[in-house]
Amino acid sequence: MDRNAGTLALIFACGVALAACSSKSPDSADPNVFPTDYNRQILLTLTQTLVDPTNIKDAGITDPFLRPAGKEQRYVVCVRLNARDASRLYTGVKERIAYFYGGNLNQFVDASQGQCANAAYKPWPELEKYCLAKSCL
Repeated sequence: MDRNAGTLALIFACGVALAACSSKSPDSADPNVFPTDYNRQILLTLTQTLVDPTNIKDAGITDPFLRPAGKEQRYVVCVRLNARDASRLYTGVKERIAYFYGGNLNQFVDASQGQCANAAYKPWPELEKYCLAKSCL
């Protein structure tokens, strides 16, 4: 019985060791994979973080583009929108910038002056038409 347990433990240990050799380490992952579903990732983040994600005006979004982020280059997307606050009043057009790492949204923050200067915005009707079921009835 002890011999069988020892054999199973050895097989398990070898399996773990082989799996570790075959998996990519986080350091070897390509940080600049093009974010193919950037619209969806940003839309989900906005609808979860805005006080009122309905009835947004002046929504615009850029295609992903490489931009310096510290000492590295990262894909970013600029977003422009006019959302409502808790009083249901529009706050004015604001720009935000989304940083992607490995094709996934990593950070989404207010854009500082100039970060999205000369950005080629295109209309984003999916954001303007977003509707929470209970608030649209």
